[in-house]
Amino acid sequence: MGADGLKDESKVGGDSSDSLPARIAAGLAEQIIRGELKPGDRVRQDTVASDFNASHVPVREAFRRLEARGLLVSRERKGVYVPLLDRASIVEIMRMRVVLEGLALKHAIPNVTGHDLDLAEYAIAEAAHCNDIASWEEANRRFHSSLYAPCGMPRLLADIERLHEARLRYMYATAAVIDWHDKSEQEHRGLVDAVRRGDVEAACSILARHIEDAGEILVAAVARVSG
Repeated sequence: MGADGLKDESKVGGDSSDSLPARIAAGLAEQIIRGELKPGDRVRQDTVASDFNASHVPVREAFRRLEARGLLVSRERKGVYVPLLDRASIVEIMRMRVVLEGLALKHAIPNVTGHDLDLAEYAIAEAAHCNDIASWEEANRRFHSSLYAPCGMPRLLADIERLHEARLRYMYATAAVIDWHDKSEQEHRGLVDAVRRGDVEAACSILARHIEDAGEILVAAVARVSG
């Protein structure tokens, strides 16, 4: 078990990447998101403490942080577990993304530069050539970030990152049954065109449909992989 997490994971929620609890949380988050720790698996303090050469104090703090991020759940007298995949969580994530990302985009558009749009276009092109979910998702995150960052609202952007982290666990779990490339590329290009025109209403409408479509695909995919 490694102590290095996914890119940006230790930054979500303001954690210092230099602290032991943050490093433990990042390592566990990576395993949970990538499915190495599976839904329903119990995560034991003793095992984690041994793997990270740590006492139980930073492990408990790491557990607390991951519970706050929805990546672990405590069951009274039964321990700490990886949450099951469920439709209600996907719907909640989708609805929150529509509101928060729409807000970020609305306030970002007046400040978007040609360089921001170039970054978005480059991310679209890169995603089209990705052959695995990890590289595709990294390009997808950079696409959205390039359009939202100009809003200048760090707390809002941090909350959006939390939602993307929660969504990513479902992406990995359903990667084998979903082809994201074509539909996402079309919607991303439409979004960039609207942003380039400065059409806030059209851009937010395209973004909302894009997020809702992705949520519906995930709901159907989870049903398939859950059998």
